[in-house]
Amino acid sequence: MSDGWLGRYFDNCCAGADPTVGVAIGEETPQAFAAKKPTGVTFSRPEQFRFRPSEPGNGQMSAEEMFFRQLNEGGAGDESGNVTSNTGGSIGAISGKTKNDLSTLDFLQRTALDAQLSSDKILAIARKYKSTVPYPQGQLAASLNIVARMIAGGLPTRVYYASQGGFDTHAGQINTHERLMGEFNEAVTAFVADLKQQGNFERVLLMTFSEFGRRVQENANGGTDHGAAAPMFVMGGGVKAGLFGKYPSLTDLDHGDLKFNTDFRSVYGTILDRWLKAPSELVLGRKFPALQIV
Repeated sequence: MSDGWLGRYFDNCCAGADPTVGVAIGEETPQAFAAKKPTGVTFSRPEQFRFRPSEPGNGQMSAEEMFFRQLNEGGAGDESGNVTSNTGGSIGAISGKTKNDLSTLDFLQRTALDAQLSSDKILAIARKYKSTVPYPQGQLAASLNIVARMIAGGLPTRVYYASQGGFDTHAGQINTHERLMGEFNEAVTAFVADLKQQGNFERVLLMTFSEFGRRVQENANGGTDHGAAAPMFVMGGGVKAGLFGKYPSLTDLDHGDLKFNTDFRSVYGTILDRWLKAPSELVLGRKFPALQIV
C-alpha cells in the first residue's frame, strides 16, 4: 500500500476534521500519514509558518521565533539538519525521492495552505502555555515539549507524531544505542511529568514503533544489521502495565532474526478500536486479535 495506517485512519474516520487533526514534527510528512486525501500538518522550521521576526535593534525575540528556536534546539544533526555520520541514521534521513501520490506542486500548495490555516492557532498556543518541567537537550525532547504545549493548549489533535533517529546501528552499536535509549528515557520521563502536571496524563496514550528491528548476531563492525522483530512501548494513564507477548529467545532464531510473537497490527488495531474509537478493520483491512493494553 502507498498510504499509511494513520493516513487510512484520517481518510476513513476524520472527514471534515480540523487540519490539525494530525500533527507531525519533522522535516517531512511521515509515511504513516500518507493518505488518499492528505490530512494533517507537518512542520519543523520557522520558514514553514508565517511569523513576525524580531524587531531590529530591540534585542528581543518574538514569541513565534522563540517557539521555533526551542523546537529546533538540541538536534542530532549538523547545521543543515542532516543526520551526522556514525550516529546511525534512519530511513527518513536517506537521500532519494520519497514515494508520494501527490505531485510536488500539489504537495507544496497543500503544505502552504495547512500552514496558513494552522499557524495562528499553533502560535497562540505556544504563547499560552510554558511548562515548568525541565526538558533535557535533544530533538526528541524538544519535539515532546512542543507536543505537551499543544495538548495543554487544547489543540483539537487526535494524533501527534515525533521521531528519534539514529538507531540504524550497523557499526559501533553499543555506545550509540546506550546513548539513544538514555535520551529516549529522559525525554519521555519529562513528557510524562509534564502531562501529569497539566492533568492530561489520563487523556494521552503514547506508542513507539520502529521502521525495523535489529538482528541478534553482532556483525564485523561491532553493530547489528536489520532484523524482523522489535519491541513496542505503550504508556499512558489508561494503559495496563505489563509485558504483552513472550520474551523472545536469543538462540531459537529464524535465520538469525528474532521470532516475533505479537503482530504489530494487533497493537495498532487495539489502539484504533479501544482508544481512538475507530473501526480497526476499516483502517487495517481486517480484524486482528486485540491485546489487553487498554
